[in-house]
Amino acid sequence: MSTIIKINPEKLEADKIDEAVAILKRGGVIGFPTETFYGLGADARNEAAIGKIFDVKGRDFHHPILVVIGERKHLEVFAADISAEGRTLMDRFWPGPVTILFRASPAVSPKLTAGSGTIGIRLTGHPIARELSRRLGGPLTATSANLSGAPECSTAADVLSQLGGKIDGLVDGGSTPGGKGSTIVDAAGSAARILREGVIPASLIRDTLEKAARGG
Repeated sequence: MSTIIKINPEKLEADKIDEAVAILKRGGVIGFPTETFYGLGADARNEAAIGKIFDVKGRDFHHPILVVIGERKHLEVFAADISAEGRTLMDRFWPGPVTILFRASPAVSPKLTAGSGTIGIRLTGHPIARELSRRLGGPLTATSANLSGAPECSTAADVLSQLGGKIDGLVDGGSTPGGKGSTIVDAAGSAARILREGVIPASLIRDTLEKAARGG
């Protein structure tokens, strides 16, 4: 049975956050709310915990897993470098639902990159997700909290119905917006590419990059 921890995102309680972080530090997997859907969280520096994510979802290792961070300094752990376009996107859209692909540092598990050499990272705008990463002291996996191929979950009840017996804990932070996931942009190469349009429109990403290129 998963440990259920109810947290009001508008009034964070340190003891409850710490209870969830304790599970993460033990190598456990939790469900938690983000600014899009519920995510599956594990310490992204813990190889065994990352492996559990794939087991929980019933997913193979050919699919990468993105991570969220609570502070920009956590970016240094996983990003080998930051391109000018990557920095432009960070400055404009973080914290928020834009996941940026960077060249992965040697510290990143190949399980997270699926051998691509890049890692998707976003500075989350959800207060619970952000505080979990801050208290953990590093990146937190944030792949969607659902069985592979099943619908994404926007409530804790949805997560329980799919994954209740598979995860170690569940942070119930109320409903999430759902609808669309984060917009994903590859900023690891010579020119940024939009890989998936999500909450943030692709047109706004392009306009932001074009304006920066013009020196605006």
